[in-house]
Amino acid sequence: MVKSKKIVCRCEDVTEEDILHAIEEGFSDLESLKRYTGISTGPCQGKSCMLHVIRILSMATRKDVNEIGITTQRPPVNPVPLYILAGEKDES
Repeated sequence: MVKSKKIVCRCEDVTEEDILHAIEEGFSDLESLKRYTGISTGPCQGKSCMLHVIRILSMATRKDVNEIGITTQRPPVNPVPLYILAGEKDES
């Protein structure tokens, strides 16, 4: 039987197994788990994986989701159009 790979963070190719292994290694705090595994550090910045990671961490540590919390998203959270970085947009 082939064991399927449960990818949680597609950007950084982090699997559920990777997360559970990190928790077993002692990285049971969301911030340290993020740094150890690289979750939410890719292009989506956690928009597609963070809730799944929090759920997995909650189940593995038997902590409430509200107790775990969420990490701080740092800019740029949303894409910035290049014309904003370049200066004023020409409206002609």
